[in-house]
Amino acid sequence: MLAGWLLAPALCWMGVFFVLPLALVFVISFASRGTYGGVEWTFSLANYLNVVDPLYLKIFLRSLTLALATTVLCLVLGFPLAYYIARLPVRWQGVWLLLVMIPFWTNFLVRTYAWMFMLRAEGLLNTLAMGLGLIASPIEILYSPAAVLIGLVYGYLPFMVLPLYAAIERLAPSVVEAAWDLYAPAWAVFWRVIVPMTKPGIVAGCLLVFIPSLGAFITPDLLGGARTMMVGNLIQHEYLVVRDWPFGSAISFVLMGLVLAGVMAYVRAEGSRRELEVRR
Repeated sequence: MLAGWLLAPALCWMGVFFVLPLALVFVISFASRGTYGGVEWTFSLANYLNVVDPLYLKIFLRSLTLALATTVLCLVLGFPLAYYIARLPVRWQGVWLLLVMIPFWTNFLVRTYAWMFMLRAEGLLNTLAMGLGLIASPIEILYSPAAVLIGLVYGYLPFMVLPLYAAIERLAPSVVEAAWDLYAPAWAVFWRVIVPMTKPGIVAGCLLVFIPSLGAFITPDLLGGARTMMVGNLIQHEYLVVRDWPFGSAISFVLMGLVLAGVMAYVRAEGSRRELEVRR
């Protein structure tokens, strides 16, 4: 009884500010757009059927590709950094973690604008490359998928490093030393010892990077322009420009369904794998 009363405030908060708005958006996704925008309460599946239009499928595919590329790059860049921090003396670990989290002290929009100045034709990167003689003329990086990818990796890299650090920090050095003592090659130590024992951190980091990357709209809007629209930009466009709230709601739920389906598929596959290991 006491547990129920203790949970009541949190449940009420979640119900009012999460479940109820989500249910409202779900209902609106079956409605129709009014003549001058807004919602007409004529229910149909037309909004969900429009999502499979080749134009919108291309945007979904682009978003999925960029989100996967962002996750892979963050993992490749973040794992060595997290491993290095976890193996530092304790007094230095806090300093390095502070350096990883310093970007959060500045507004994300301001940092994205900074990348616009760096990536433009007259920006810092092109100026340095031309000054070093690496290129003869400026490279058009801004307003391209490459610029969006750079911005996404920069923005979400800390979300990969922190859970990886937490997992690696719990990894006993004696386990790795035992693998070396048994003459395991470097690749075997990494793939058969370090990766399996830090898998929870890898999975958490990948989820924390992939999910927000898939629905990002500030970075694609500023660094990609109109050439690199992602699902987040499409939803924003439908709500604020076209004022087609029902179709924007349908796209939102399709995106949410894809993410949940992917997570549930992983959870089920992982559960089946563990059951098979237990039976063995």
